Amino acid sequence: MQFKTEGLIIKEQVVGESDRLVTVLTKDEGVIRAFARKAKNINDSKNSATQLLCYSKLNIYKGKDKYIISDAFPKEVFFDLRNDIIRLSLAQYFCELAYEIVPEGVDAGEYLRVILNSLHYLSKNTRPELLLKSITEMRLLTIAGYMPNLICCADCGKYEDETMYFMINSGTILCSDCFTSGEASVPLGAAAMHAMRHIIYSDIEKLYAFTISPEAQKQLSFACEAYTIATLQKRLKTLDFYDSIKDM
Repeated sequence: MQFKTEGLIIKEQVVGESDRLVTVLTKDEGVIRAFARKAKNINDSKNSATQLLCYSKLNIYKGKDKYIISDAFPKEVFFDLRNDIIRLSLAQYFCELAYEIVPEGVDAGEYLRVILNSLHYLSKNTRPELLLKSITEMRLLTIAGYMPNLICCADCGKYEDETMYFMINSGTILCSDCFTSGEASVPLGAAAMHAMRHIIYSDIEKLYAFTISPEAQKQLSFACEAYTIATLQKRLKTLDFYDSIKDM
């Protein structure tokens, strides 16, 4: 069976002298692994279209036990990311997140749209890195069915407080009156709390349309990262690398 789709190359591996085995976040089939034969040849149309972080139009043959990319044409290569090692490392973290979260054989248009938008803003350097990181983490988890419950305090129903405590393992919030130390938690000021609610509840058209102070960004980033690690039950290697160089 052959089909046409669009996809982002989130991982690539050289096979033999001229072939590539790529992992692709596709619009129609989720995350798949596919062979691109002769993709390393400089004159082949698949050469640039199957490189890491390239968003491409793809013609794919689906066999019994493997996918083969017969043709590929680049739509966006996010070239500016390759000029900054820190932003490039964050982009690779986004790709690894997609690999871990998005299943195969599903309509993944919403996942793809979030990743592409985040890469666009990251490439153009028009949104703070920590904000893009938080948006990408929490929105992907939300789409995948791991949306936290941020409507109100899980115990008393209070909607707002000067400080709300985000409970990492349960994905709920507690107000300062109901919170007691014990379960892993992150204190969030009002701005960070509103931002997290915006990320998981807003329409995708408005997802990136907010700003918060650098201090609120740090609170939000810490909470989103902790929830991502708890949900995946592991810390991704690309996150470790990003953390090791981001303050250089």
